[in-house]
Amino acid sequence: MKKLMLTALAVVSFMFANAQDGGDSSEGYANGDIFISGSFGYNSETEGDRKNNTFAINPRLGFFVADNIAVGGKIGYQSTNIEPVGGAETKINGFTIGAFGRYYFTPANKFSVYGEFGVDYVTANVDDGTDPDVKSNGFNVGGGPGVSYFLSSNFALEATWGVLQYRTIKPDFDGAESQDNFDFGVNLDDINLGLVYKF
Repeated sequence: MKKLMLTALAVVSFMFANAQDGGDSSEGYANGDIFISGSFGYNSETEGDRKNNTFAINPRLGFFVADNIAVGGKIGYQSTNIEPVGGAETKINGFTIGAFGRYYFTPANKFSVYGEFGVDYVTANVDDGTDPDVKSNGFNVGGGPGVSYFLSSNFALEATWGVLQYRTIKPDFDGAESQDNFDFGVNLDDINLGLVYKF
């Protein structure tokens, strides 16, 4: 995790160091541009005989409706397998679909800072070997800052992190209570790095 944080800080520092050049006219964003972005990852943790494996993929599509404003949609899938000591394997599958909006402060430049706000619907299914599976539904609302840096006229790197987020999820059975969480603050552990392709 420390290595990821140092890498993210190095990328951001490099972006700031090169922000003065402004890029050429083909770099950056403008009204009418379309972009695809996203992230994926795999994580494996072992503690004694216990092992957790997680795979996640989160593509998104955005469209500039004005020089500084982009809107779009996103989907996400996450799968986690938990292999406990002396017990049945637990499988958790989650799916997310949502919408987002962004405001870019210097969209026509090679480097730009932006703010993002989004709303997501989430659903999860937990299979722990018992019958039936436990299903949950909920939503996330949140936003935070991000940075974009163009490597060429079509490809850019992005780094985003959450500052404000509200989450609620409720198991789908009678008598279940919802779990509500409110987060505020900058946590460098939650930085997401992604690659962007602009059409």
